[in-house]
Amino acid sequence: MSYKTILVAEESAIRTITLNRPERRNAMTPQMQEELLAAMREAATGSCRVVVLAGAGAAFCAGLDLSSLQEMNNKSIEEHTTDADRVARLFRSIFELPKPTIAAVHGAAIAGGAGLATICDFTLAVHGAKFGYTEVKIGFVPALVSAFLTLQIGDKRARDLLLTGRLFPAEEAHRLGLVNEVLHPEDLRARTRELARCLATNSPESMAATKRLLAAQNKAWLDTAIEYAMAANAEARTTQDFREGVSSFLEKRKPVWAKTDRG
Repeated sequence: MSYKTILVAEESAIRTITLNRPERRNAMTPQMQEELLAAMREAATGSCRVVVLAGAGAAFCAGLDLSSLQEMNNKSIEEHTTDADRVARLFRSIFELPKPTIAAVHGAAIAGGAGLATICDFTLAVHGAKFGYTEVKIGFVPALVSAFLTLQIGDKRARDLLLTGRLFPAEEAHRLGLVNEVLHPEDLRARTRELARCLATNSPESMAATKRLLAAQNKAWLDTAIEYAMAANAEARTTQDFREGVSSFLEKRKPVWAKTDRG
């Protein structure tokens, strides 16, 4: 398949998928999400044994492209639900891929980008990389990432990251359990290849069975969480706070929240 927003390369049973919108800090558009879904489907049925997710340019992924979100103001709730469903399918396709996944995070991983990075089986990050679930700062709801985040680090820690929307360094992400290793930038590529080659020597059937087992243990909870998350995601896109948050971000000003004005 031909891709426009991602690069796909395969060598020695290792498939590397690189987000390739460096001029937009690899912010996700609907097209990129569809291409990532297609690349994951190919990986699931192809001959590769390991999938590496990386980003081109200075950032890993800045989340959803807000210029794209601004165009959503005139969409219906059904159209918003379709958009939320696509993001949910993307996250689950990575989380449930029958082959091990590695995120190589060399720069910022923000909002949905943090979701992409930490949903992978292994997350390697460099000193200086930043993470953050910043949706509340633009009047959005970190709905879909919240399901996976809570599963990974627990409710109390997830509330801290989701409600403050703060950025946090790779070292804290490591302490929280979202990152497996923190490396010097010059070591990231070599360590990613080393880990991928190690995984590629294991039994593909055993690794797939192990991943199915782990996914099955949380399936009922995750199904329910994602159902609620999709509804919250779609509803959030129709609010005044969301419209104001996106506009203020693009205009580089502080948001003026309507509810705050009314007291």
